[in-house]
Formats: sequence, C-alpha cells, structure tokens
Amino acid sequence: MTHDSSADFADYAALAWPRLVRTAHMLTGDFHEAEDLVQTTLVKVYARWSRIPRDEVNRYVRRALVNNNFSRLRRKRVAQLLMPFLPESVHGSQEGHAESIEHRTALIEALEALSPRQRAVMVLRFWEDLSELETATVLNCSLGTVKTHIRRGLQALRANPLLAHDTAAGAAR
Repeated sequence: MTHDSSADFADYAALAWPRLVRTAHMLTGDFHEAEDLVQTTLVKVYARWSRIPRDEVNRYVRRALVNNNFSRLRRKRVAQLLMPFLPESVHGSQEGHAESIEHRTALIEALEALSPRQRAVMVLRFWEDLSELETATVLNCSLGTVKTHIRRGLQALRANPLLAHDTAAGAAR
C-alpha cells in the first residue's frame, strides 16, 4: 500500500468517523459499542482499501459496518446496555436538549426491539437516508425484502409505547 493510499484512507476515515459512529450507535444502541464497531470496520476496510473502487467506498463501508454488527450480535460477546444520555456533544442551545436526548434514547430503545436485520434496514433507509434499492444493495438482499422489513419495522415502531408520544404528535401535525 502506497503512502498516498494510506493518506487517502486516513482522510476518508477522519471525515466519515462522526457519521459512521452515529449510524453504528443506531445499530448497536450503545455509544461505546458503536465506536468499537466503527473502529473494527475501519481496520478491516483499511486492509482492502487499495482494492475498493473509489465510487463504491461509502456502500462498501456501510455493508462492512452492518455485517460486522451482525457478527458482533451473533457472537454475543458483550451485553448491550443503553446509555441514559448521549455522550457526544450537542451543538446549539440547551433549550430542548433534554427533550432531544429523551427522544433519541426512546428511539434507540424502540430500535432495540427490532430484529438485527430489520433494525439495519430501518437505520440505513431512514437514518442514512439511503433509497430502498441502495439499502438492498448494502445488505445484499432483494428490494422486496427491504420493503417488507420497512413495512414491518414501521409498524413495530409505531406500536412501540416508547414512541407513542411522537406518533401522536406527528398525527396532530
């Protein structure tokens, strides 16, 4: 691996880190697990960096992140505990800060109730804002499977009592 390739990877990793940690946090439900998952993923990506087409990097890294999370869940090496607050700094005013943390915590707890595959679909589709087709490509499954997971995941999230306030507020708008 050339120095330029290493520098290219370092630049990519530095820029992608915050987004990847946020996505991993939604997948794992735990901030520290999310950082470990991203770190593990980036180490594996680095080993293959020179062979990844530059126009496919984001899809490749997302797929690796999701697959590493599935592996982590299968191994069950660490019990998942939800944090009562977000350790990351929140920019802006403190007004609404507690409500924002409460909302994020409720969302993470509700996502935790979904199957790992369903949760991955929901996070990629709505958190990462990928299209259904892009989500299917990242997860290496059919478009129909993604649509089914989205439908069932949304039903489960809407029925989750932790998000009942959000659902009622959204219906009132």
